[in-house]
Amino acid sequence: MERGLLWLPLLCLFIWLTWAGWNEYQKLEAYKNWATQFERTKYDIYAALGQSGDQLTWGVPTRQGPTQLQTLNYQDIQQLNLTVAGAPIAAETATPPKGRIALRLALKGGQAESIPFTDWGIAQSWYGFLAKQIEIKGMGEAAS
Repeated sequence: MERGLLWLPLLCLFIWLTWAGWNEYQKLEAYKNWATQFERTKYDIYAALGQSGDQLTWGVPTRQGPTQLQTLNYQDIQQLNLTVAGAPIAAETATPPKGRIALRLALKGGQAESIPFTDWGIAQSWYGFLAKQIEIKGMGEAAS
């Protein structure tokens, strides 16, 4: 009986891991279906992001597909920055910073939106892509 009680926590851990894997798989499959309408996309645990023409759409990934979707046009963006823990950081920084990474979009009218990222390299790639697309200055450097 003692052996059974010792194995019970391990059994619970395996059941939880199986559920977590299935849940993430369902999110990824829903994202794949959603992403077919875009030219460029990204998926991570924080956000799903898609670009089509001159529009960006992003939302929170769920098993039913991204929710809390927001869409904006490049023309609405006044300034673009990469931030870590809310503070702007140079896009050329080679060492991945510690903290929550986000792409901050300052919009005309004083509003701002942040798109979270888990990977510094992907955030840099999206920053470079958007800077070229909308031809704005971010972090004091001219976009080419």
